[in-house]
Amino acid sequence: MTLSNLFVDCSLLRTNVQFRRLLVARTISLLGLGLLAVAVPVQVYGMTGSSAAVGLAVACDGVGMFIGLLLGGVLADRHDRRRLILIARSVCGLGFVGLAVNSFLPSPSLAAVYALSFWDGFFGALGVNALMAAMPHIVGRANLMQARALGMLTMRFATIVSPALGGLVIASAGVGWAYVGTAVGTGLTVLTLLGLPRMMPDAGEIRHPLRMLADAFGFLFGHPVVLGVVGLGSLMTLTTAIRVLFPALAQDVYGGGAFAVGLLYSAVPVGATLGAALSGWATRVARPGLTMSLVCMGAFACVTALGAGGSLFVALPALVLFGYAVSIASLLQYTIVQGHTPDHFLGRVNSLWTAQDVFGDSAGTLGLGLLATLLSPAGGILLFGLSALALCGLMTALLPAVRRAPLTDPALTDPALANPALAGAQGD
Repeated sequence: MTLSNLFVDCSLLRTNVQFRRLLVARTISLLGLGLLAVAVPVQVYGMTGSSAAVGLAVACDGVGMFIGLLLGGVLADRHDRRRLILIARSVCGLGFVGLAVNSFLPSPSLAAVYALSFWDGFFGALGVNALMAAMPHIVGRANLMQARALGMLTMRFATIVSPALGGLVIASAGVGWAYVGTAVGTGLTVLTLLGLPRMMPDAGEIRHPLRMLADAFGFLFGHPVVLGVVGLGSLMTLTTAIRVLFPALAQDVYGGGAFAVGLLYSAVPVGATLGAALSGWATRVARPGLTMSLVCMGAFACVTALGAGGSLFVALPALVLFGYAVSIASLLQYTIVQGHTPDHFLGRVNSLWTAQDVFGDSAGTLGLGLLATLLSPAGGILLFGLSALALCGLMTALLPAVRRAPLTDPALTDPALANPALAGAQGD
């Protein structure tokens, strides 16, 4: 393998104008949302002086997102995905305008902040779902991992730059102007996305939304490859909750202060950025399902080392490697799920595994917090890592379909394989 094969392939940016348009729009959107991520906590804490009130605002956004993901999956399998993306982003923009107007009032309403946080989480999830379902239309199933890696790189760039930019805007002009910046960024995003083509899902049976959602559960639990990959991804999501114990680790175990806490929080994004940039090899592995399982086991081994290490000098490289493994596993999970899901199920299946990410992160933080209380921060992480490692090994052993799975189901890319009658006609 040459050195160049390690790096993500950027050819899609040159050859696919629609993907380039999408990447530009997503980068602008993420930069704007980074301002929002700083503005809401700053405003709520300034109004209340309560961290619990800040947590409630974040929870409102999360609840809206969870509901939006489930509903958005059904809508993305029934309607033009381009229209859904544009409507969802536009309505989100109205919510950002509402936050800005509220912040400029002499006495801003806390209830309005909570309501608009739910509003933006809900409609934002609708747009994300439609976008995920539309990606195979835009880049083709064969290029999904490449597109995902490039998207992750821009996401990392935006999440590094935008919070600092948000703090600067709030410090110099006030929280209202951060909301204005988010609204302007959303408007530019919508204008950029207007050039996308119409993207109707493949024809499928249109039924009551709850029946359609039940059909998606039926597909998920009836497809061993998709179910196994989503299961491994759920286990990985649970372990990302280790971040909630970084302050306790830095201060109580390593004897450090705020700087040590910052280093711990920075290590995982550094590894994840390296994972997105150095992911070219993952597109060429012979058994991507087995590779994902092994990468997950490597990530859980890093969590185990974090719990057993007892030193900042062990923790930092372990977290960088953990971030790299999480990034590669995420790429493989995304590509395999998209590559094995028929088009008329893409919206709903994407909504289910994205919603489990939201739920799994919350469950992981609660569970790890309880373990740390019963044992110790390091002991809780050690038990968490060992348990995840054992479960991953067991799942890998019990899921031969995942171990043998290719990136894309040939039946979804070859009409002859998807239609036996056509195959017989071609054979004649």
